[in-house]
Amino acid sequence: MRQFFRWVAISAGLFCLSLMTAPGSPKPVKSGTEVVAVAGKGPAVLWQEPRDINTRNLLYGSGGQAGQPRGPFTFIKEDLGGSNPKFDVTDRNGTKWKVKMGVEARPETVASRLVWAVGYFSEDDYFVPVARVEGMPRLRRGRKYVEAGGTVYNVRLKREADGEKKIGTWKWAKDPFTGTREFNGLRVLMALIDNWDLKDENNTILELPGGHPEQIYLVSDLGASFARTGFGWTRRGSKGNLKAYEHSKFLKRVAAETVTFYVPSRPALDHFPDIPDLKRRLGLRWIGRDIPRADARWMGDLLDRLSDAQIKDAFRAAQYSEHDIDGFSRVVEERIRRLRQL
Repeated sequence: MRQFFRWVAISAGLFCLSLMTAPGSPKPVKSGTEVVAVAGKGPAVLWQEPRDINTRNLLYGSGGQAGQPRGPFTFIKEDLGGSNPKFDVTDRNGTKWKVKMGVEARPETVASRLVWAVGYFSEDDYFVPVARVEGMPRLRRGRKYVEAGGTVYNVRLKREADGEKKIGTWKWAKDPFTGTREFNGLRVLMALIDNWDLKDENNTILELPGGHPEQIYLVSDLGASFARTGFGWTRRGSKGNLKAYEHSKFLKRVAAETVTFYVPSRPALDHFPDIPDLKRRLGLRWIGRDIPRADARWMGDLLDRLSDAQIKDAFRAAQYSEHDIDGFSRVVEERIRRLRQL
């Protein structure tokens, strides 16, 4: 009984915080992590028109077939940032990769392809079922994923391009694109893939090599996708889970001019975060609110240009089972259909 009243009190507190911090329209959200000063001088770019969307290869993604990692790999260093175990390697061609282990490897591979397919920027991600890593030490995190001899299974490799430089992070509530069709389309896309970890620190500004003047804005961590909508204070948030994705909610309210989506948010009581952080996460729930119907329909029309085979290839790239590929694709295509009917 005492436990029951404890959860009632916590739930009431969460509701009050949501009233204080989840406005009906985008407003600046206080964050413990301020935007890094941007050193680039060129224009900010969020989206480029995907004129070849009908023929984009979602099995290999933005890096293409030729850009795949080539093992064996050589260990460089462990990366202790973020919540998932990671480390850096080079492949036999000398290309540097960041290896992410754990449950985010598959959904991040898929999400990066769908984001790229409709014109947003993504990293060159590949799912590797078995990777042999030479010189692998005893890691501080993720040791359960490493077998004797340095073999790791079911990992995502992200290319670390020579000359590519992270020059900042950007905030959902304060960026150069707020109010544009392209920014609203990205909000819709986050709802469609159920990305529930919409922290500002997951958003990156890149400066590319080769004399490109643009500052590239992208969502750089998409691993918490294809899962369950809403808060999960009695469980960890699921990722890349077909059953959860099938039962997650999508459209919340359709008004005359706007539409509101169920944009998931990181489980509010995961690790019992402090109150400022909790308020910030709750505040980000506005991302799915009051999006112009025309902008949501525009995103649906873009996605509709992808064939069933292309969408399935995105999930096939992460080596889901054929059963799961069919199931995930069915949900994605149904959500596209609902967007086009707005």
